[in-house]
Amino acid sequence: MKTVRLFEAEPVILANYQEKFKYIMVDEYQDTNFAQYMLVKMLADKHRNICVVGDDDQSIYGWRGAEIRNILDFEKDFQNAKVIKLEQNYRSTKNILECANRVIKNNGQRREKALWTQNGDGSPIKVYKAEDERYEAAFIADEIEDCVENGGSYRDFALLYRTNAQSRALEEGLIHKGIPYRIFSGIKFYDRKEVKDALAYLKMIVNPKDSLQVKRVINVPKRGIGDASVEKLERFAESEGISFYEALPLARSEASLKSKAAGFISFYELMEAIKKDVISKKPSHAIEEVLERTGYTAFLNEDQSEAGAARLENIGELINAAAEHENMNEEADLVSFLEEVSLVSDTDSYSENDNYVTLMTLHSAKGLEFPCVFIGGMEEGLFPSYMSTIYGSPEKLEEERRLFYVGITRARKNLYITWAKSRLMHGQIEYKAPSRFLKELGVTGKLPDPVPAEKIRKPLSQGGFTGRKKPRPNRTMQLGMTEMLRPKNASVNYSEGDEVRVPKYGVGRVVSISPAGADFEVAVEFEHKGIKKFMAGLSRISKA
Repeated sequence: MKTVRLFEAEPVILANYQEKFKYIMVDEYQDTNFAQYMLVKMLADKHRNICVVGDDDQSIYGWRGAEIRNILDFEKDFQNAKVIKLEQNYRSTKNILECANRVIKNNGQRREKALWTQNGDGSPIKVYKAEDERYEAAFIADEIEDCVENGGSYRDFALLYRTNAQSRALEEGLIHKGIPYRIFSGIKFYDRKEVKDALAYLKMIVNPKDSLQVKRVINVPKRGIGDASVEKLERFAESEGISFYEALPLARSEASLKSKAAGFISFYELMEAIKKDVISKKPSHAIEEVLERTGYTAFLNEDQSEAGAARLENIGELINAAAEHENMNEEADLVSFLEEVSLVSDTDSYSENDNYVTLMTLHSAKGLEFPCVFIGGMEEGLFPSYMSTIYGSPEKLEEERRLFYVGITRARKNLYITWAKSRLMHGQIEYKAPSRFLKELGVTGKLPDPVPAEKIRKPLSQGGFTGRKKPRPNRTMQLGMTEMLRPKNASVNYSEGDEVRVPKYGVGRVVSISPAGADFEVAVEFEHKGIKKFMAGLSRISKA
């Protein structure tokens, strides 16, 4: 951006660089943003020797500034440009390419083209309808196991999904089968910082003497307790022969802490009060209450970026894991849930080698290829994403379709597409409709039968096999193409069109209110900030 501004302000400097770079080639041109477009256009304006390579059907980074019009309007910017279509595909079978072409032709913002190949027809595309995400994961694990037993390798398989939070159920399905895997461009679910933070709070409640967990979250979110103060209290605890937690209320006894003692005592009193209230509650409810009262949920909610939204999704997925545990264990409590989490995360310790299943988001998969690809979670509201269908523009929906196209074309020989009739979201069961993209493929008619219930494993700590309790139909409501649970313990005192006040954002107008698990998702339009979405209960929205 600053280089462009320099060139605009100083023509002599621009002329110097135009002479220095007489020939310009740009790869992945569909991913360029406006500043990059201006830079290239200015540099090439004198000699007009420019070649760009790209595929408008693979433009999937609009959310970070990429502008698809750069490649679509190239001939307008550079008159007499020669266009060469590279339509032959050397990677995939005919069936996979036909599948990709059927989907992408539904986009309006694209150049007309159709991939073709001299490869054989290959296997038909397999679409699987699962009862829920556990059945989905079990089906995928079974298919991988069967293929490996018949001579395949784990390295042949990639599991692709729309959001990182989806990896949790898939990881557990692979772990139960003893299948080695690796998360690419991401962190394993139980290794993600926000998940480890949440579990640290729970472990501290169950076992306050676990000093590692106490020290992990004592200043998360910030409470004015620095590392130096923690070290001083730790030395005090060691000299007194007590645990770090037991030393918290005695902080004033350590002279070197002085004014910092109040922070330790306040944290101790907060955790004691929380422990008393949640120790006997179900794990899913305990997680929500602990994170709310410690300020951790508000801390995550402050980050309105894509990364912040992903962290909140991961916390929601942890609540899902707790709710699953409760559904299969009548005596479920915090202790049993933490034991299960420990078993699931510790089991994944295979030896380092290159023979593993790859898990990654569809965005991370761009440019890669695998003999066999599974694309999971093909449901309305998940893929395409809820935001692109409810609040989004046609352009956002087209980008979601391009993302699906990218996923399809990662497969060389075999492609599986899976979706679940219900899925745990924010600790509540939501009923799902198949993605509209499946309808575009013409494959939402007769689908394979669900995996038998006996193939869905109970948690490792329980042994045996079982399925999850079926949800009660009368607890659902219709919203667009998806059925979602009506929040049981949440309410709002405002309606669409009302003005509301949101902390840190000010006054805005309510655009929509939608059920979202145990809470309501509220979209608010602000005069200078555009539309932002919030969880009603967590964001402390009030009527203006």
